Amino acid sequence: MPRRQGYALLIALVTGTAALAAVVAFAGSMLFSGPRAKASASAAPQSTARPRAAPAHSTGLWLATWAAAPVLGSPDPNHDQDLSHRTIRNVVHTSIGGNAARVTLSNLFGTQPLLIDNVTVNTRPVTFRGAPATTVAAGGKVVSDPVVVPVAADADLVITVRTPHASGPVTAHPNSHQSSYVETEQGTWRSTAWRYLTAVDVRSTTATGTVVALGDSLTAGTGSTTDANNRWPDVLADRLNGRYAVVNQGIGGNRVLRDGIGPRALDRFQRDVLDISGAKTVIIALGINDVQGFPQETDPQRITGALRGMTQQAHAHGMRVVGATLMPYDGYRSWTPAQDAVRNRLNEMIRAGGVFDQVLDFDRDMRDPGHPYRLHPAYDSGDHLHLNDAGYQRLGSLVNLADLAGVRPSSDAL
Repeated sequence: MPRRQGYALLIALVTGTAALAAVVAFAGSMLFSGPRAKASASAAPQSTARPRAAPAHSTGLWLATWAAAPVLGSPDPNHDQDLSHRTIRNVVHTSIGGNAARVTLSNLFGTQPLLIDNVTVNTRPVTFRGAPATTVAAGGKVVSDPVVVPVAADADLVITVRTPHASGPVTAHPNSHQSSYVETEQGTWRSTAWRYLTAVDVRSTTATGTVVALGDSLTAGTGSTTDANNRWPDVLADRLNGRYAVVNQGIGGNRVLRDGIGPRALDRFQRDVLDISGAKTVIIALGINDVQGFPQETDPQRITGALRGMTQQAHAHGMRVVGATLMPYDGYRSWTPAQDAVRNRLNEMIRAGGVFDQVLDFDRDMRDPGHPYRLHPAYDSGDHLHLNDAGYQRLGSLVNLADLAGVRPSSDAL
């Protein structure tokens, strides 16, 4: 099913007012999805009766079909409008389907308890310990009860969250490259930030595990077309075709060694990788912001040492680790010959082994053969660091699917 269908209707919602908000509420998930998602939503009962909990004897694995790392606490929301009775319609794109779902809501960057009094998955009500409302402690998170709802693979899913008395900071993931919507008493606004929602798990009887893509803007999809789901983890999910779930834990501007945009990877590894439902493999594509961002890291061994430490953490949880080399960026505003030498040395150390279980050589495959310190022009978004849709399609095609399956060898040389 082409994932790029159905977005004209999404864009039409942007200009709505209170009347449009009523249309959004009535139409539910059908307004936010392609054909496969529509079929799933229409099959689900539209009543607001108490949701059916997943039976205790149900079979299948709980796997994360989607996730987004919490990045920051935003003063939010739209133009200082009143937050009373605010409804957030987070639109997410699934990697695998299932016959039940549960959601994770985060107040990681909040400074006071957060009351959430209504949550739905494609209009199906969700409960928390049997109650329709929940309070999330400052700095905490909650996982909902399972609710029986059909979730289609490779489709848009709408997770609606109502916060009757919310105040910032709002835990958010900005620059999602996906259109979501915020509804207040003043109207409905389009947003490219996911708010409060950090994971959607499904109960699957076909998939066997989850692949976590841990990265920066090149994993988050900067330069890709909004609502087209062309990030390289999306491409990988298509190739896996339901055998594994794939979740994207990329944060634009993220670094390995220093906090910046989002907590540094060393500090978020437990939450954003190890705690993900069904995680069996992690693909780590990080380090370029340590090299090119200010302050610039000049010692590649510090970066590889941190990457090796994350690999060891993953091994302790029985996970396999695939790591990527750093792509060229000559022409980007922060490029210098000295820092490019750091990048090349870092890549040499990764290729030599002892950092990851397998290596994805993004540098070799994405550079311009005639100018190896630059991205191939066919893949360059125009800023010489980030990729266009063709570039992300290429990245997603480079992953060797055999590297994602099975169990890590028992001997650990790291």
